[in-house]
Amino acid sequence: MTTVLVADDQPLQRMGIRMLIEGTPGLEPAGEAGHGAEAVRLAAELRPDVVLMDIRMPGMDGIEATRRITATGSRTRVLIVTTFDLDEYAYEGLRAGASGFLLKDARPEELVAGIQAVATGDAVVAPRLTRRLLDAYAHRVLAPPGAPAAEDPRLKALSDREREVLLAIGQGRTNAEIAEDLVLTESTVKKHVGRILAKIGARDRIQAVITAYDTGLVTAQR
Repeated sequence: MTTVLVADDQPLQRMGIRMLIEGTPGLEPAGEAGHGAEAVRLAAELRPDVVLMDIRMPGMDGIEATRRITATGSRTRVLIVTTFDLDEYAYEGLRAGASGFLLKDARPEELVAGIQAVATGDAVVAPRLTRRLLDAYAHRVLAPPGAPAAEDPRLKALSDREREVLLAIGQGRTNAEIAEDLVLTESTVKKHVGRILAKIGARDRIQAVITAYDTGLVTAQR
């Protein structure tokens, strides 16, 4: 059973999501929070599998709440909710440790699929959408173009092949596309991705993309 904590300052929004969760086999509501500080407290107390986190809330916003929840190292994963797919706040939420983001107008089945994906350690944002999002805002906070990637210790831990795969992940390529480009089977690519995540300390594919930017392996397109 996947437990879900809903953090949103709109009571009707919380109620609608709770009803959806209650009506979905395999999902169970863990609680509700009306602001960021309450989300952090309840996440520590209830230890839900997933926190569905709104960004704009009074007091502590969803970004800071996400940062505090993921910093504990618990198994709880955060799924950011935003209004626009290129909202810079969504990017900041991902950088704070969220495992993905959904739009507020997502269909019920998309919301359920997103929660289930995050609960199993997957990322919700499609690879190409991830690239669009990061390219739009990476130049504000990440390593500048031309940064020496080889100097970063996270990259030094990777084999040449793993570095190639991480580069492709950072460029927004799917496992199938990476397999075709590198003449590998898709199952081999998946194994490489798993090893890369472990070596660089990334929670999921989205965090791997951010690491690729952080280290200068991939730079933002202007």
